Amino acid sequence: MFYDGKILIGKSGGEDIYIYPKMANRHGLIAGATGTGKTVSLKVMAESFSDIGVPVFLADVKGDLSGMCQAGVEGGSALERVQKFNLFERGFNFKSFPSNYWDVYAEKGMPLRTTVSEMGPLLLARILELNDTQTDILTVIFKIADDEGLLLIDTKDLRAMLQFVSEHAKDYSRQYGNMSATSIAAIMRAVIALETEGGEVFVGEPALNIRDWIATDYNGKGMIQILDCQKLILHPKMYSTFLLWLMSELYETLPEVGDLDRPRMVFFFDEAHMLFNSASKALLEKIEQVVKLIRSKGVGIYFITQNPKDIPDGVLAQLGNKIQHALRAYTPADQKGLKAAASSFRENPEFDTLQTLQELGTGEALVSVLDEKGIPTIVKRTKILPPQSYMGMIDDGERQRQINSCTLFTKYQETYDRDSAYEFFQRLNIEQQEAFEAAALEAQRAKEEALAQKQAEKEELLRQKEEEKAAKEQARLEEKEAREQQREEERQARERAKLEEKYRKEQEKAQEKLLKEQQKAQEKALKEAQKEKERQERAVRNAIKGTASAATGTIGREVGKSLGSSFGSFGKTLGGNVGASLGRGIIGTLFAKK
Repeated sequence: MFYDGKILIGKSGGEDIYIYPKMANRHGLIAGATGTGKTVSLKVMAESFSDIGVPVFLADVKGDLSGMCQAGVEGGSALERVQKFNLFERGFNFKSFPSNYWDVYAEKGMPLRTTVSEMGPLLLARILELNDTQTDILTVIFKIADDEGLLLIDTKDLRAMLQFVSEHAKDYSRQYGNMSATSIAAIMRAVIALETEGGEVFVGEPALNIRDWIATDYNGKGMIQILDCQKLILHPKMYSTFLLWLMSELYETLPEVGDLDRPRMVFFFDEAHMLFNSASKALLEKIEQVVKLIRSKGVGIYFITQNPKDIPDGVLAQLGNKIQHALRAYTPADQKGLKAAASSFRENPEFDTLQTLQELGTGEALVSVLDEKGIPTIVKRTKILPPQSYMGMIDDGERQRQINSCTLFTKYQETYDRDSAYEFFQRLNIEQQEAFEAAALEAQRAKEEALAQKQAEKEELLRQKEEEKAAKEQARLEEKEAREQQREEERQARERAKLEEKYRKEQEKAQEKLLKEQQKAQEKALKEAQKEKERQERAVRNAIKGTASAATGTIGREVGKSLGSSFGSFGKTLGGNVGASLGRGIIGTLFAKK
């Protein structure tokens, strides 16, 4: 609640815990496990901002924020806490807040739309789940559309643009680089898949003018824009991308204002972890840049999630106002996250932050905000105030009454389809078709005239052809006869050549045969002469051997006798025989056949 020029969010013992309005655009975090009271904290802050005339945006994931338009019920734990904190004396009362209801699918609120061009290639690629190459090609498609002055408003415009570029990819490749038909076809399939999921309902016109949200009611209270996300949250990437677009749209639309006494608008993003899951590096860098710089546009952004670790460090460092409800640690990873969450606060010597974080009850939180100088306060264990509006969902009848009574209903309820890329290509196809048909008629007329001319020429040509045919036939016969005569002469020449070749080969064979016979005869004669020579040599040797043997036998006998005579008659006879035998043996050895 708004009290004493500050936003009172809870009590820590006897101390009031405030958020200073001029520090509210330094962003913030509401974290805690399921059922610990994050929704209550969110509503208390949203109601307070509305009270001071600051417009608020809420992403209603569970539908329980729709009760902002009705006063809270006096009773139960809420009344007990009001009485305990003496809030009635400070002006607390259960009341309603000015609320507008929106729904991307136009089922539980006014239709919230944007155009394909305003969404841009980076965010659209995230919805379509494109890879880096396909994202680059989609960026080129957007560039071509800009250069050609073509509006991309809805999905049929994008499909028409993809189809046209695919058919003329070769023409565009010289200026924009190669774009494969496969990648363009993949993007086309992703667009069609988005349409089948109902995604085409939020791309079209009239597109949201974000300035319509920066408004107050007749009492000066900030309007609370509630986006029903019960169906949208079933498509996490579509949900997160749409919220990122809203944030980017604020950043790009609003002028620089510096530090104000209070924000121009405050955004509350529930299930904030979905904004960062599977986000590309380029997208994370863009988110971090927007969060850093949007403060100068007078906008405060508050992320609601279960665990601070769901938020990238670069973004988490920008969040100055923190409301941390209880965390549970069931796994080592949970314990690590718990320690990180506790260490992010300025330590309070009165209690152990880590232990207290696990002991907090429902409706309690550890709170650290920026003081008037922008310095984080010491963490305080705080009991959060109860909301002033109805805690729960409103019925469909009340919701519809709120929608119908909204001043923006007539502006955004009915869609329209102005001239854009799809219509341009439709006209282009019609013009091309008409030009094709006119060209076809002209071609038909020219064809008929040409046929008449050809008929006259045909008859003349027919006569000429007959003459030419007769002449060609005569020439053909003469040529045929000449060819046959030439072939006959060539055949005879080939026959003569074959006979001459045959005769030559037979002569060569006869000469070879004669030479072989002469060679054999010479070899035989040589062998015979050799044999005769050897026979004569043996005869001579045998004669010499016989003569020598007789001579040496006689000589040996005489020598033997002479030597054996000293032994008497027997010795003489024996000596003669031995001497003759030795003499003949020596001669036999000398004339032995070699």
